[in-house]
Amino acid sequence: MKSCIFCNLPEERIIKSYELFNIIRDLYPVTYLHSLVIPKRHVESYFDLYDKELKELSIVLKELKVDLEKTDDKISGFNIGINIGKDAGQTIFHCHIHVIPRRENDTNNPTGGVRGVIPEKKIY
Repeated sequence: MKSCIFCNLPEERIIKSYELFNIIRDLYPVTYLHSLVIPKRHVESYFDLYDKELKELSIVLKELKVDLEKTDDKISGFNIGINIGKDAGQTIFHCHIHVIPRRENDTNNPTGGVRGVIPEKKIY
């Protein structure tokens, strides 16, 4: 798709490439080394990925975790997130998976993790 920024990634942004996915660093990172796993095929939602893509995605995520931990030994956790649809906060309508490395004390209270997308539901 001509107008899709993830379909037209400059080579220098790609950290690692697989058969079906590219990995880049997020331009507006939540934490240091925040990365995006992006299908090479233009597809809007995780739910539209083919079985072959889902299988490779599992491998990509595990390898990315190891690579990030080798790059920064302070990483002690991860958040993995996907925004699907405008009401869930998706702003680029090409599927992409956020892999956000976490470190001890990177926030005052990490309890609730991804529940924090709706702040009043984070602490339960």
